[in-house]
Amino acid sequence: MENYIFGKNNVLELLKNSDRNVSKILIMKGIKESGKIDEIIKLSKQKGIVFQFLPKEKFTQYKEYLHQGVIAYVSPVKYIQFEDFLSKEKIYKKIIITDGVEDPHNLGSIIRTAVCAGFDAIIFPSRRNALINATVEKSSQGAVNHIDLIMVNSLSFTIDKLKDNNFWIIATDINAKDNYYDIDYCNMNFAIVMGSEEQGISSTILKKSDFRVKIPILSKFDSLNVANAASIVIYETVKQTIQKSGNVV
Repeated sequence: MENYIFGKNNVLELLKNSDRNVSKILIMKGIKESGKIDEIIKLSKQKGIVFQFLPKEKFTQYKEYLHQGVIAYVSPVKYIQFEDFLSKEKIYKKIIITDGVEDPHNLGSIIRTAVCAGFDAIIFPSRRNALINATVEKSSQGAVNHIDLIMVNSLSFTIDKLKDNNFWIIATDINAKDNYYDIDYCNMNFAIVMGSEEQGISSTILKKSDFRVKIPILSKFDSLNVANAASIVIYETVKQTIQKSGNVV
């Protein structure tokens, strides 16, 4: 089963940095020539990938997407087995777990932030959560190709297994007593759990967490977008790492 990648930047990122199979690339006739289009054509020729120039009307079936006149037919994203991830040799590992994040734009944004911050994996359930599709890939700007993606049947079992392997589970919860910056994220394996847009983290997962943290809200409007909330917490871990190491990025 094939998937689609939309947009100049995403297709270019795919051609440069992914080993996924690309069967063909569609380019809209009359599209304004740019360096990116030229590079897509050049890389397609180098890799032996078929590309076609099609009239504008052929793209109407994709009008809901910001395709920018470029669409790649590509094999589905590759998932990493949870056990294989655990066996990877690394001193400290950093994970994001999404518990019911259903908006693919939010999931894509979270993945993009996690990659920029040097996280190692995204774990998400196979049900009641957005899965990796064209919208997620578009929102991530190709970041899905730069991080381990782990889809699991049971978050509860997965978290138990993480705890057995010396991971600390940090749940984001609006009702928590501690703030997100009160945790020392350095020198440990940890998984930050982000809950659904409407319900937050399930009670089962909250009970299994080692820490619960909140982002302070200074007004009566207490609803941060989950992708924005994830960015705040993720970059607190980056800040602490830089401060402790003394390195300036």
